[in-house]
Parts: sequence; C-alpha cells; structure tokens
Amino acid sequence: MRDRADKSEGSEPEERTERSPGSKFLLVLLTGFLLAIPLFVSWLLIYDRQSQSERAEQSIVTGWGGQQVFAGPKIVLPYKAKVQTAVEQDGKTVTRTDLVTQELFISPEVMTFDSDIQTEVKSRSIYEVVIYNTNVTGSASFKLPDDFNRSGIDLADIDFARAEIRFGLSDARGLAANNKLSADGQPLVLQPGKGLSETGNTGFFAWMDASALADGTINVTYDVKFRGTESLTMAPDAGQTNWTVTSEWPHPSFTGGFLPENEVTTAGFTAKYGISNLALGSSLTSTQAREQIFPQTDVSGYSYAGAGAVKPSSVTINLIQPVDLYDQVSRATKYGFLFIGFTFVALLLFDLIGGVRISSVQYILVGAALVLFFVLLLAFAEIIGFALAYVVASVATIGLITAYVASVLSSWRRASLIGGLLAALYGVIYILLSLEAYSLLIGSLLIFAALAGVMFVTRRLDWSRTLQKRG
Repeated sequence: MRDRADKSEGSEPEERTERSPGSKFLLVLLTGFLLAIPLFVSWLLIYDRQSQSERAEQSIVTGWGGQQVFAGPKIVLPYKAKVQTAVEQDGKTVTRTDLVTQELFISPEVMTFDSDIQTEVKSRSIYEVVIYNTNVTGSASFKLPDDFNRSGIDLADIDFARAEIRFGLSDARGLAANNKLSADGQPLVLQPGKGLSETGNTGFFAWMDASALADGTINVTYDVKFRGTESLTMAPDAGQTNWTVTSEWPHPSFTGGFLPENEVTTAGFTAKYGISNLALGSSLTSTQAREQIFPQTDVSGYSYAGAGAVKPSSVTINLIQPVDLYDQVSRATKYGFLFIGFTFVALLLFDLIGGVRISSVQYILVGAALVLFFVLLLAFAEIIGFALAYVVASVATIGLITAYVASVLSSWRRASLIGGLLAALYGVIYILLSLEAYSLLIGSLLIFAALAGVMFVTRRLDWSRTLQKRG
C-alpha cells in the first residue's frame, strides 16, 4: 500500500481534456443568446414603466382638459325634407312619404383666428406633463352659395329663425368662463353641448337668427378660452382658413395634413397656417368643396364620429418634452447585445489566448451585471434624469465587472483592459444615443472594427484543436 501511495505521489499530474476553441466559442455564443431573455425582460420593464407614466400623467390632468381638438364655427340650419320609406301594409310593400326635419351645416367662406398658448409643466412625484391655457380669438364670414339651388333644398323650407352656430371642442371640461360670441355685432348666449362631428359631437353652441343669410352675409366674431394638455389640433373647414399660433414653449412639433410657416427659438415659437378648401382633398363633392355645405346625413361620406376621431386634413401642434427618458432607455437597451458581445469576446480572447480558463458560470455572472445596467439606468433616470443616470449606472457596472474579472483572471492589469473596453463602449453608445441620424453608421463601423480586431488576434488560432490543462 505504501509503495502504491509513493508511486502515486511521484507520478505526473493527470492531464484533463478541455473543449476546443471552436466549442468554447459556440458555448459562449449560446450563453450570450440566453442572456437575451433577461434583456427582453428589461425592455418589458421599460415599457411597463412608460405605460405607468402615461397613466400617471392622465391622472395629473384629470378635470383639466385633454389633448384638445378645436373645430368650427359652423352655422346649422334646420329645414324640412321629404323622405320616402318602404313599409309593409296589408301584405304589400308601399312607399310612404314623410316630412322630417334635417340639418344643413354651413362652414365659413373665410375664417381667421389667433391662438396664444400659455404653457405650464405640472408634476406629481417623478412624473411631469405639459398643460396649457389658450385664448382663441377670430372672425368668420358666412353666406349661401350662388348656385344654392343645386343642393336640392328650397329656401322656403329652411327655418332661418331657429338656426344655431356650433363649435367643436373634444374635451369640453377644459372650457373656461367669459367666452364671447357675436353675429353681425349682436352678442349671442353660448350653450353647452351640440358640438361637431370632428370632435366627437362635443363642444358648445348658440341660438341665432340667420335670416340675413338668405340673401346676404353674416359675420361672426368670437373669443374662446379653454385648457388642454400636450397638444392642440385644429380641423379646417372654411373656404380659406388662416390660423396664427404663438407660445413661449420652445419645443413644438408640427404634425397633421399641413405644415405651417414657423419660427422656433429658445423664447418660444410662432406658427402661421394658410389652408385653402382646394387643398382639403377629395372627401367633399365639388359643390360642397367650394361652398362648404355639409348635410348631417353625410351623403358625401364626410363623417368623423367618435371622440378624438380627427380629420386627415387636421393640423396639430404638439408641446413635447425635449427628452423622453423612456424612449432613450429603450433605445439604449437595444444596444444590449453590443455590451454583452464585446465583453464576452474580450473574455474569450483571454480564455483562448491568455491561457486563463473562464467557466460558463462566470460568463453568465458578467452578462447578468451587463443586463442589470439597464435596470439601474431606468431606475436612476426617473429620479435624476437620463444623462446623470447613465453615468451612475455605467460607473457602477464597470466597477463591479472590473473587480470581479480581476479575481477571475488573477490580474488587475488584465481586468483594467476589460474595464477600459467597457468605459469606451459606454461612451460610444452614449454618443450613438445623442447622434440619432448617424447611429447606424457609427454602430456598423464599431462592429466592423471589433470583428477585424478579433480576426487579426485569432488568425493563427487552431479552432479545432483540443486544449490541455493539467489537473
């Protein structure tokens, strides 16, 4: 027994067979793909927090007024019309003619109005939302078309004395007091309800005597004040619509069917819209397009029922926040594979060429730290902003991985190379997030350079040979 023990002690240590470089590479690649699962979960967390932020913003502005859509004014004329319907009578189908009251909507020939938007940022806890007060002052002129007889409506059937003038406002809760409306110099009393289809039939109106419209023109002036949140939309319907908007908010976004002449500075913006009925598209018939006559029965297919259903020709001014941290964190998460890939490649080179064996568990732990960076980034960004959160999260992640790799590689010098690589990578990614227009170009060049470097370092490596490690 003693001889056997002595022989064992004097023998050479056994050699243990390790995976080939190719097998090691495939295993590391598989580990990287598996880390896509927690990376995707991080992205879902960002989406959930963004949804929660939107719900919080909605609760902040409850009772204030939402994203407003303003339409009108339009004069509504009730008239008598004969309507034929088929009915069953004594087993036979007969045609019955009924006299019913319908409404004729008339938009102005020319409408000119100004809007002054006064903004404020309202916050609750970590959430913020842009709210505003606006004062819309304008004038509109109405008249019947010269070829009104082509409409098929007899003037004698129109009850001009029971006419209404209607405005549409998508969220009537935002209406303020002291609104004014007059027709040919005569003040009118505003009433709630009876809006327009462009705003989901919400808004306000006034009774009026439109007898002057039978053979002349009615000029209307108005001064309307209302509140809203984040955006203001206008639905043009006049033969010529002129809208001028001014505000001290320095970050507007102009969307919709038409773009304005605008001037944006750090002190605010001015936008001027000039929209002709000829540019409103083919959704109106030729007579209606020129004279802006809209029957409520909507024979032209011109209907936008439902709250928030806005016409394609509408124009919108969005009062955007300059930085949406959730979008930025989401974009950063999309670069997660670059963080994991570059770090794993560096560790793999130490593994294959440096002679330091790194286990799969150690790869997974380093990958988990890289994924945790995005959770830290999101958590800190909600409190201190994206830029500072990026610095804090990246410094914490680099420090953790560098300290861990120093123990794994038994060398602070080698670990500092990993730390330097991560620092450079986080810096480049931040630049990519800032330069959105060139992010694809810079990102593709970065990957190309990394691939070229790996190919150069491993150009003489036999990927199929078996590595030996002494036990």
